[in-house]
Amino acid sequence: MEALTEDDLRACCAAPAWGAAILAGRPYPDRAALLAAADAAGRALSWDDVLLGLAAHPRIGERAAGETKEAAWSRREQESVSPDEALVAANRAYEAKFGHVFLIFASGRSQAEIVAAAGRRMRNDEETERRVVRDELRRIALRRLEQVLDARG
Repeated sequence: MEALTEDDLRACCAAPAWGAAILAGRPYPDRAALLAAADAAGRALSWDDVLLGLAAHPRIGERAAGETKEAAWSRREQESVSPDEALVAANRAYEAKFGHVFLIFASGRSQAEIVAAAGRRMRNDEETERRVVRDELRRIALRRLEQVLDARG
């Protein structure tokens, strides 16, 4: 398994603590052990770490700009989503309530599913929503890490 770099990990998740935890655990005997460590690192993120990770994600429905690996992944993950009136309203309401972007593992989900999920999550209290956001960020990071590993064969 080719060594992962800090840049590889930052593209998967912008929370420095996530990448640092993975790098600190090297070497990994196999892919499964690396993914298990990445999963554990995502579950262990503090809320401040999660906010750092969120800062790298555009609003759902908005296209990430730039030529970075992270921007390309974001555009691909959100390819079925466009900023229609319902989604814009959901984003605004969510941000007004929770103070950060609505993050969801969008791959494979329709726009209607995403808007419905935003509506359901608006009923969460802040503590519950923080757990949900941490989990969504973890899932996105793991998916991206798998893509990095797949690209390396």
